[in-house]
Amino acid sequence: MHFNKKIFIPIALIAGSILLASMTMINQQQERVDPPVTNLKVLPKKLTFKQVDHIMDNWAAALGVKCNFCHEPNASGKGMNFASDAKPEKKMAREMYLMAAKLNKKYFKGEKDSLGVAKLGSVNCYTCHRGVAHLEAATWPERKRGNMPPPPPGGAMPQQQQH
Repeated sequence: MHFNKKIFIPIALIAGSILLASMTMINQQQERVDPPVTNLKVLPKKLTFKQVDHIMDNWAAALGVKCNFCHEPNASGKGMNFASDAKPEKKMAREMYLMAAKLNKKYFKGEKDSLGVAKLGSVNCYTCHRGVAHLEAATWPERKRGNMPPPPPGGAMPQQQQH
């Protein structure tokens, strides 16, 4: 049997490159192990790292913040110390989650998704925050009041005129 060297050598090199690349990818996938999830106090404890990460991404987007808003950096300065309760914003996030859960249970039947987290169709972080971390800094659209004049400063409603 006679091999054509001009064809055989490039095919062998390509096949070897593909094999090497696939072995490297398999090795990298096996090395990626999600860290354990610790210190869950209000979220279901059965959640995986990826599930918690997805929930946190939604909460961060709803407030227009990054991970460091609630989590402090690791001692090494690389990455976040997700288990730490050092930042008061993390405690507040838990309190707000419980508040939303209470509202959902009382007014929206408390429906949860397959992870045990409130469904998006109910009250959630974005309901109020709309991309703003501190609500006192939020600007709200003017409400239409029909023919009523706007309320005076201080929030007191004008008395109805007697006819």
